[in-house]
Amino acid sequence: MPEVTRRRLLVGGAAGAALLPLGWTAVARAGSAAPAEVRAAGDLALWYDEPAGTEWLRALPIGNGRLGAMVFGNVDTERLQLNEDTVWAGGPYDSSNTRGAAALPEIRRRVFADQWTSAQDLINQTMMGTPGGQLAYQTVGDLRLAFGSASGATQYHRTLDLTTAIATTTYVLNGVRHQREVFASAPDQVIVVRLTADRAGAISFSGTLAGPLRTTTSSPGGATIALDGISGTMEGVTGSVRFLALAEAVVTGGSVASSGGTLRVSGATSVTLLVSIGSSYVDYRTVNGDYQGIARSRLTAARAIAYDQLRSRHVADYQALFGRVTIELGRTAAADQPTDVRIAQHATVNDPQFSALLFQFGRYLLISSSRPGTQPANLQGIWNDSPSPQWDSKYTLNANLPMNYWPADSTNLAECYQPVFAMIKELAVSGARTAQVQYGAGGWVTHHNTDAWRGTSVVDGALWGMWQTGGAWLATLIWDHYRFTGDLGFLRAHYPAMKGAAQFFLDTLVTDPARGYLVTNPSNSPELPHHANASVCAGPTMDNQILRDLFDAVDQAGDLLGADQEFRTRVRAARDRLPPMRVGSRGNIQEWLADWVETEPNHRHVSHLYGLHPSNQITKRGTPQLHQAARRTLELRGDDGTGWSLAWKINYWARLEDGARARKLLGDLVRTDRLAPNMFDLHPPFQIDGNFGATSGIAEMLLQSHNGELHLLPALPAAWPTGRVTGLRGRGGYTVGLSWSAGHADELLITADRDGAVKLRAQLFTGAFTVVDLTDGATTAVTRLEADSVQLSARAGHTYRAARPGVSPSPSASSSPSASASPSPSSAGARAAYAVTSSWSGGFQAEVTVTAGATAIRGWTVSWTFPGGQAISQVWNGTHTQSGPNVTVTNAAYNGALAPGAATSFGLIASVTGANEPPTSITVTTS
Repeated sequence: MPEVTRRRLLVGGAAGAALLPLGWTAVARAGSAAPAEVRAAGDLALWYDEPAGTEWLRALPIGNGRLGAMVFGNVDTERLQLNEDTVWAGGPYDSSNTRGAAALPEIRRRVFADQWTSAQDLINQTMMGTPGGQLAYQTVGDLRLAFGSASGATQYHRTLDLTTAIATTTYVLNGVRHQREVFASAPDQVIVVRLTADRAGAISFSGTLAGPLRTTTSSPGGATIALDGISGTMEGVTGSVRFLALAEAVVTGGSVASSGGTLRVSGATSVTLLVSIGSSYVDYRTVNGDYQGIARSRLTAARAIAYDQLRSRHVADYQALFGRVTIELGRTAAADQPTDVRIAQHATVNDPQFSALLFQFGRYLLISSSRPGTQPANLQGIWNDSPSPQWDSKYTLNANLPMNYWPADSTNLAECYQPVFAMIKELAVSGARTAQVQYGAGGWVTHHNTDAWRGTSVVDGALWGMWQTGGAWLATLIWDHYRFTGDLGFLRAHYPAMKGAAQFFLDTLVTDPARGYLVTNPSNSPELPHHANASVCAGPTMDNQILRDLFDAVDQAGDLLGADQEFRTRVRAARDRLPPMRVGSRGNIQEWLADWVETEPNHRHVSHLYGLHPSNQITKRGTPQLHQAARRTLELRGDDGTGWSLAWKINYWARLEDGARARKLLGDLVRTDRLAPNMFDLHPPFQIDGNFGATSGIAEMLLQSHNGELHLLPALPAAWPTGRVTGLRGRGGYTVGLSWSAGHADELLITADRDGAVKLRAQLFTGAFTVVDLTDGATTAVTRLEADSVQLSARAGHTYRAARPGVSPSPSASSSPSASASPSPSSAGARAAYAVTSSWSGGFQAEVTVTAGATAIRGWTVSWTFPGGQAISQVWNGTHTQSGPNVTVTNAAYNGALAPGAATSFGLIASVTGANEPPTSITVTTS
C-alpha cells in the first residue's frame, strides 16, 4: 500500500480545523416506545429503528479490550468492521535525535531572549524525532455477510445493551423473525455472531473477509475463511505486524461450505459464527509472535464451547466490571425515542436519563477497549476503519491519553487502568534513550505523542510537539491510582518509573534569568501560540503544575516505601523553586510566566487549569483566589469548543462546584455536531476522549475526593432533582452510594477499604442526620469540622450510612456493592428482566423479577461465584452444586404466563462461610 503522511492535518494551523462536518439530523417518531429489551435493561441501551447503512458513525461498537468490531445491523449485508489492538503501521524504531543535546544550550538562549520562532526553527532542525511523525493504528478489515434482498423487512430494531455488552438486530422478513446477537468475549477471546430464526431452515448467507492493507484471503477449512495480512508502511518505517483473521460457522440444520475465501451457509435454523484474530506483535520491540497459532488456538477452543456458555461467560465477565456502578437520574418520555433522535432533540426536551446513558456508555467503552494485557485505549479506543485515521488514532499525551482514564478509578474500573501502567514501564525504557541523546540527561522523557512502538521524541513540528512533560504527567497517574487503591505492591512496582521521570527534570530544569525560578526550556502550553506562530517558551503554567504533582508524588511514595531519602531531598528542593501560579491582569490564571494574551481566545486547550482538574492545586477552600481566577479563565475562554474540549470544561465546572454550568456544558456536548448517532464523541472527527471525559465529569458532579475528603453531591444540577448512584470510588479507598430528592441528599453510603479517619462534606450535614455502621448496627460517632463537614473513624470492610431522619434505607444500604444479573435466552423464548440486589452481612440474597410477557418458564439456574472458593452452607428452597468458587443454584420458580403489567418474584438466599465478601459474579439463565 502507498505510504501515508502523518502531518497532512497540521499544515497551516490547528489540526482538524477544516474537518468540521455539517450536523446530522434525526426526526422524532410519533408514538414511539422503547423496545421491551431496552426497558428490561433499565434504558441502559442504545437503540435504533433503522440500520446503519454505510455510515460508520451509526454502527455500534463492541470490544473485549483486544478485539473490536463495529456492527452495522444491515438486513441485506451485515458488516462487521474489525480491529485488533496491536495492528499498527510500521514496526519497532528509535526516534531519538542525536543532534539534540548539542543544540539545547542555543535553543534555550533564544527562548530566554524572546526569540521564539528562531528557537522553533532550531528545534525543527535538531530536536525532531526520526521519523518526524509517529505511526498509525490500523484496521484489520471487514467481515461481510450477504443475505440477499432486504425488501419488505419490518419490525426492525437494533440495540446495544450496555448491561450485557451485546449488540442485537431483529427484523421480520417474509414472515420469518430473524435475530442476530454479536459480542466480543474477553474470556474466550473471540467475536461471536449468533443468527437465529423462528422458522427452520430460514438462514442462508455468504460470508467474506477483506481489508485495505496487504492481505490474502483463503478457505483453510470446510467451514472457515481467512484473511492473512501485514500492517502498512508509514513515515518510512516498513510495516511488520502480521495478522490472521479467521471466521468459522457452526450451523444447526442446513449446510455450510467454504471455498475460494467465501463461506456459504444454506438452509440453517441457527448459526454461530466465531471470529478469531491473531497478531505477531509481542511488544514495542518484538513482532515475531505466532499470529497464526494465536488465531487458530482461540478459534479451536471457542468451537468446543456451546453458544449459551460462550454468551454466559461473556456476560458474567463483563458484568463483574460494569455492574459495580449504577446511576438513576429519572426518566421521561424522551427516552422512548431512538437514541439518535434523543441526541438531535436533547436541547429542546427534558431527558435526564440520557445523562445516565452517556455516563454508562463511557464506562462501557472503557471496559470494551482497555483490559489487563491489552494496549491502552487510543484516540479512538480500539475502533478504527482506516489504514490512515485522523491523528493516526494513536496516543496524544498532552490531553487525550490521561483523559481517557479519568473515569477508571472514580467509576470503579481500576483493572481497566492496567494497560496504561504497562505502557509507562515501556516508555521509561524508550524515553531513557531520548533523555540521554536529546538532553544529556538521566531518567526518561516523552513528549506530546506516542504510539505502539513507544516513540518518545519530538514529532509533528516544534509548534505542537516541543512539550517535555508527557512522561511526567503519565508518572503522576501512578500516584493518583495508589491514592484510590492503597496498593503498596503496585506502588513499589511502578515507583522506578516515577523516580525516573523526576530524575529527568532534576537534570534538565534551568534557572529563568529574569525571575530566578527553575523552569522547563524549551516547552509549550499545549497547543496554543502565545505570539504569532510561536508556542515555544520556558516554564508554561501546565508544566509547573505537573512537575509540582510529580515531585510531591515521588517524595510521598519514597517515604511510604522507605526509599531514596537523598533523592527526595533534591526533589523537594526543586519543587520549592518552581514558579507559583499567578493571577493575570484579566483576573485569570496566567498560562505563561509572562502575562501574555493568548492568540486564540477560544482555543480548545485550557491546559493551565490542570491545577484545578485533574490536579488538586486549585481548590475552593484551600486557594480561593486561584479558584476564582480559574472561573474567570473559563469565562474568558468561553463554552464553545470541540467535543473533548467541552468534556474538559464539564470537569472544570464540576470542580468549581457549579452544577448548573457543568450541566449546561454537558448539554452542549449532546449536539449533532459533537456527538455522532452512535454516541461517539466528535472532535470532529471521532475521538473517544470526549466520551470518557463526559463520564468523568458526571462522576465529579456527584462525588469529589481530590482534596483529602469525600465531597458528596458537590455540583448537583437542578436538572437532576431526584436520583441515585451506587459504586462510585473515592481516593482513600472508599466506595460511595448516594440518593437524593428535591435536589437534597437523603442518604449517603460509604464503604471503607481500610481503617482510618474519613472526612465527609455534604449539605446533608448542615441539618439533622444520623450515621450508622450498617455492618454491626452501631450508631457511629462523628466529629463536626465545619457547618457541612464531619469526620468519622472508618473500619475496613464496614459500610456507614448517613441519612436525614425518616429516610428509609435504600436497597444499596449494604456492606458491599450491589451485584447484577441480566437476561439470558430461555428455551421457550421467554422475555424476562432480572433485578439482583445485594444485602451482604454473612449471606447473599438475589431477587429475580419476571416481567409481563414471560411464558412457560419452568425453572431458573443461578450461577454464583464466591471469592476464594468459599463454601455454601445453606440454600433456601432449592438445590445447589459446587465446583471450587462456582456454585449453581437451581430453583423451580414460576410456571405459567403473566398478564400485561403483572409481575411476580422469588428470592434465593445463600450463606457463605469465611470472610464477608459478596459473589464476584452472578449469571441467571432460564431452563
